This record gives sequence, C-alpha cells and structure tokens, in this order.
Amino acid sequence: MSAERRFRTVVAVDRRGRTIVPVPFDPDEAWGVKSRHPVRGTVGGCAMRGNVEKHDDVPAIALGPTWTRVPLPDGAEVEVVLEPEGPQRADLAPDIAAALDAAPDAGAFFDSLAQFYRNAWLRWIDATKRSPEQRPVRIAEMVRNLQEGRKMRP
Repeated sequence: MSAERRFRTVVAVDRRGRTIVPVPFDPDEAWGVKSRHPVRGTVGGCAMRGNVEKHDDVPAIALGPTWTRVPLPDGAEVEVVLEPEGPQRADLAPDIAAALDAAPDAGAFFDSLAQFYRNAWLRWIDATKRSPEQRPVRIAEMVRNLQEGRKMRP
C-alpha cells in the first residue's frame, strides 16, 4: 500500500497571505499518530514541502505567501498529491525501531522531526560499520537526546 495520497480540495488564503490546504483524511490514520506530519508533494501542480497540522480543528497545510511564484486565489479547487517526507518508522532498521518503540516519548519526537534531522541521526548511527559495538551505544545516545527534546547531537 502506497503512502501517497491524491485528492482535490478547495484552498483558502488567509489574511497573512498563507495558502491553507485542507486535508480530507486523518493523517494519523493514514501515516501513524504524530503531533505533526512533515510531507512533500504538489498543490495545483506546484511542488511543496510542509506540515499537516490542525487548523481550526481540521488537518491542513499552511503554505507561506512565497511558496509559489503564482499564488493560488482564495477558493481555488486544486489537485493535491502528498506523501510523508523522509524515513518513516517502518523504514528504520529493526534495532532503531525497537529502541524508539521502547521509549515512546523519544519515538514521538523523532517522528515529528523534519527529514534533515531524522536522516542525520540515522547517518550517525550507520557510521559505526567499522565499529559495530558502537551501534547500540549511539542508538541509546540518540534516544536520550530525543527524550531531552534535542533535534541533533550536542
């Protein structure tokens, strides 16, 4: 089953010039429970990256006024294609996934991080190929840092 979602929706432009893109499905059901869902895709054929978050109790993406060269008008109906950005929990090595499952607060924080930060943690752990005994040490350090709310190593 693909994580990609396609749908049509009507966008709104708020008084700050942001394009609000309502998402007609529950992202927690589609992609797993998270405080926010970093996504990439297209809105009206224009590439975008953003976060699905609650806006007026509805899942939506708020795109800043400069996200596209030609702004969409308020009330425009557009085709939207979204997919989760970056490595998802199902994509992780079993030892990393198990460590995050054992520390739900660290796992939730990891899931909320932007792709850049998730990839940085995974690259740092994978850099232990010549010293495999360091892998569990680095995984434990990652979990501790995530529990402290750190996006990256100090």
